[in-house]
Amino acid sequence: MSGASVLYDAPGPKARLRNGIYSAVVVVVVAAALWFLYRGLADKGQFTAEKWKPFLDKDVWTTYLLPGIKGTVLAAFLSIVLALVLGMVFGILRLSEHRIVRLVAGAIVEVARAIPVLILMIFLFAAFSKYNLVETEQLGLTAVVTALTIYNGSVIAEIVRAGIKSLPRGQTEASLALGLRKGQLMRLILLPQAITAMLPAIISQMVVALKDSALGYQITYIEVVRSGYQLGAAQGNTIPALIVIAIIMIILNSALGFLATKVEQRLRARRRIKGGAVVLPADSVLTDAAPGVDPAGPKP
Repeated sequence: MSGASVLYDAPGPKARLRNGIYSAVVVVVVAAALWFLYRGLADKGQFTAEKWKPFLDKDVWTTYLLPGIKGTVLAAFLSIVLALVLGMVFGILRLSEHRIVRLVAGAIVEVARAIPVLILMIFLFAAFSKYNLVETEQLGLTAVVTALTIYNGSVIAEIVRAGIKSLPRGQTEASLALGLRKGQLMRLILLPQAITAMLPAIISQMVVALKDSALGYQITYIEVVRSGYQLGAAQGNTIPALIVIAIIMIILNSALGFLATKVEQRLRARRRIKGGAVVLPADSVLTDAAPGVDPAGPKP
């Protein structure tokens, strides 16, 4: 059967007809809901030209929207970079052979994952301001970036741990038998393969970090949602302003997803070119062999 799947049988004529009817009903319901929403807003005058005219004004963009976009992109970029570093470190620590290291790293990761990001932002903002740990101008940015780094770093740590654990154990045993040290094993063998497998999950977490930067609105951080709300209050067009903000966030998230997907495709293509093999330095085994292991191999 040409249309068969490994997960389910290909639908027959009746099933295809039934699926088509269900799809048509869903489309009609969604279209009706959107139309109802549009008519409700239109009746309130939210789609008149006067409400949307401010977005054609250059001063509106330079005063409200562009500073907000800058704040969102800056907070997201810093938190994503720092979260990747933190997640890699704690993900590897959770695989340590030392039990105490695994327990401490695991406890930190679990606590960080359990705390809501908004609560963490508010707590850090209050702590930083009370003890004057950072300058007043950087208070909001520091609290937002720190909270997003802690939360997303803990999630990425779990992704890293799961990605490395999913690799065949035979690779670890073979590498140790060749005399590679544990650091070399992680850096040259396990991480390159695990990162490629983990990229889809990491990309999703990057998008989450970008969206969660909007929570900085609650601690007076200037980001795109706060800027849009201020614009709506100043111009009397809150609904159009929030619609524009939603479109901007969709564009930012799509751009981040597109960039990360291109990086993933490039990494996978590079691995296919190399045939999936990990290329080691010529002298890596000879110069870093484990104590008591002959780099030349067993003698006859």
